[in-house]
Amino acid sequence: MTPPGIPFPAPALDDVPADRSVDLAVHRLAEEFDDRAGEQTVAEVVRTCRRDLSGVPVTALPELVERLARHRLLVAVG
Repeated sequence: MTPPGIPFPAPALDDVPADRSVDLAVHRLAEEFDDRAGEQTVAEVVRTCRRDLSGVPVTALPELVERLARHRLLVAVG
């Protein structure tokens, strides 16, 4: 179930490839949004962004995933 205020479906864990950049983005964004969103919510948003950007060249993924996740979190929780 997607947490309230997050308008994006959470992917199944097996839908998102294991990726160190995803883990790092979750860590950084969880710290940035610690007063507005829980770590599980941040992780779900980051994984969804990673899945949504699956067609992007691998070298661009880390930055784009984090930027898209930050944008979606800002829209959802301010």
